[in-house]
Amino acid sequence: MRTAVQDRGDAAEALVADRLIAAGWLILARNLRVGRGELDIVAVDPGPPRELVVVEVRWRHRRDFGLPEESLDHHKRGHLRAAIARIREDGVRDGAPLPPIPLRVDLVVVEPGDRIRHHRNIAL
Repeated sequence: MRTAVQDRGDAAEALVADRLIAAGWLILARNLRVGRGELDIVAVDPGPPRELVVVEVRWRHRRDFGLPEESLDHHKRGHLRAAIARIREDGVRDGAPLPPIPLRVDLVVVEPGDRIRHHRNIAL
């Protein structure tokens, strides 16, 4: 059973993926299980420059505990680094290699009213 919060998080990820596709991005994977972690979206930004992008989506309906950006703590960043290292070795699906282009990590925040903030090339 999925909770309402999980469903809203899934809807936020779908919204972000739809917006990226509308902007010309190619989605390679969504909700990609990598070891014990998960990458929300792996995509190709057509650029310029053309780049492989791991997109972390954060959704919050309230700011009682701070901004959604603040929820990407050192623990989650460590999991992202490990998952990225693994897909660099194993690819994203059935061992298919990643495109040989630069990789960056973006953070996309979704808040009520489908307000989206896209932070490009965040530090891990």
